[in-house]
Amino acid sequence: MAKLKHTLKTDILFKLFFTKYPHLLKHLISKLLKIPLENIHDFKIVNPEMPPDIIENKFCRLDILMRVDDRQINLEVQVEDEGDFPERVLFHWARAYSNALPVGGKHIELPQTILINILAFSLFKDYAGYHSEFQVLEVTRNVSLTDKMVIHFFELEKLPKDVHKDDSLLLWLKLFEADTEEEIKMIEDMGETEVSEAVVAYRSVTTSEQLKEIERMRILASHNEASALHNAAEKARKAADEKWQSVVDEKDAEIAKKEAENKRMADEIVKLNKKLTE
Repeated sequence: MAKLKHTLKTDILFKLFFTKYPHLLKHLISKLLKIPLENIHDFKIVNPEMPPDIIENKFCRLDILMRVDDRQINLEVQVEDEGDFPERVLFHWARAYSNALPVGGKHIELPQTILINILAFSLFKDYAGYHSEFQVLEVTRNVSLTDKMVIHFFELEKLPKDVHKDDSLLLWLKLFEADTEEEIKMIEDMGETEVSEAVVAYRSVTTSEQLKEIERMRILASHNEASALHNAAEKARKAADEKWQSVVDEKDAEIAKKEAENKRMADEIVKLNKKLTE
């Protein structure tokens, strides 16, 4: 099977793809959150930019923040489990929620803030389902404290192998999961309108000059970082060598001084013995 160079799990492609085709993002959000498309009236991407300093930072977080009617929605793809993902997600939710309050605003005006995480790994080992939704609930009565906090996880590793052509949500998630051209073609052949359009858009973005330029910038930044680390290591090694040499020189001087002192004392003893024997 022909492996894809870029997939929708690739952070740069993910951000570039959906900011270039926001109507496809709108369709995806509709499926992920089960909101009828006709019920979405205002839809806006808040952070469409990809500044060079963000692109060049390999530790950057390329997410998509949206305003969807009276909701604030953040979408992110995570490829690897770094061991602290739940805590990280909660931190990003708290930051997004608190940043939505303008200076002088009232807390009641804070929007419902929804985080959607599409994961290329299994996060909940003891749960077979691919979708988990978390809210703030009272543990005994299972009563919601507020609807302002919602966090979704979609685990790609748990997707069923067989997908019906009418299941738009699973087709979208399969598109994220796809790693080969054969998988992309199979999804396209299903004939679902929006997902088929997404495949065509995917091919357009993956061959675009814009993506190639962003790749070039990231590769160049990686080379620059490697050179900077090498130079820093060389400077540290040189400084350590110089320090060690100064210690050696100081020790040699101390040894030479002691040897000279010992020789002087020996000469004095020889002279003294000579006088006593005369």
